[in-house]
Amino acid sequence: MKIVVALGGNALTKKGEKGAYKELIKNIKKTSKNLIDIIKDNKVIIVSGSGPQVGALVLQNELSKKKVPEMPLNVLDAELEGELGYMIELALNNELKKSKRKSVTVLTQVLVDKNDKGFKNPTKPIGLFYSEKEAEKLRKKGFKIIYQVGKGYRRVVASPTPLEIIEINQIKDLMEKGNIVIAAGGGGIPVYRSDKGLKGIDAVIDKDRASSLLARNIKADLLLILTDVDKVALNYKEKNQKFLNKLSVKDAKKYLKEGHFKEGSMKPKIEASINFLENGGKKVIITSISKVKKGLKDGTLIVK
Repeated sequence: MKIVVALGGNALTKKGEKGAYKELIKNIKKTSKNLIDIIKDNKVIIVSGSGPQVGALVLQNELSKKKVPEMPLNVLDAELEGELGYMIELALNNELKKSKRKSVTVLTQVLVDKNDKGFKNPTKPIGLFYSEKEAEKLRKKGFKIIYQVGKGYRRVVASPTPLEIIEINQIKDLMEKGNIVIAAGGGGIPVYRSDKGLKGIDAVIDKDRASSLLARNIKADLLLILTDVDKVALNYKEKNQKFLNKLSVKDAKKYLKEGHFKEGSMKPKIEASINFLENGGKKVIITSISKVKKGLKDGTLIVK
């Protein structure tokens, strides 16, 4: 079976953590152990999220700009993709030390439209969570801030729709040869086509949308979206919260329209699922990394 695993950035940096090296390594090791049974018997591509981590790089950039030249956001995307790819690759290869199969990271460029509406309406949360007071100070500095239910306030940046995986042929080739491929990390490096060729552009592509596109391109049997909740819920964090075991595309669209899934949280995951299923995909499972260790029996199953 061909599986694309969309591994949320919040699954790598837990709530209350600062994203320190020791924290990341510990979480990635645990994640790798949970994934190993799925990896052993399937063709797998892993797409890691990067919201908390790329936000930390942006903050480092801003704090050190008086001493070290700033890098644009698309370069920080590439830096983060390599950083997380290395740590995931290291952990997986240690788990696979008795196997002939190995993991490999592909630094991945993802094509976007430079006129995408996402550049005018930033929606992608990155970096730390802030209190209401801290968020107000950032707004006064010109940053766009949103509130994520049950979590806190966060900065948001542009998140254009991914149109094409530039390195798709190399990714397919590596996968077919038995490698576990780590690709499009953090949603990939956003680029657009100009008269002079590809050029980087500042944004953070949503990793679930990039995973959906990648899954369609390789004709995956399953898109597995791993996040920090066990199942998709209606009325999330409210008294009448209801977890969903199974969901059809029709119902998913209905609940989206009713506003149950929020931007920067479950909304892009549901949209990515619909996109995958309406373009030849067979099924999607949304669950937490802790549930995957028990196989693919838990979580919310979404089918056409």
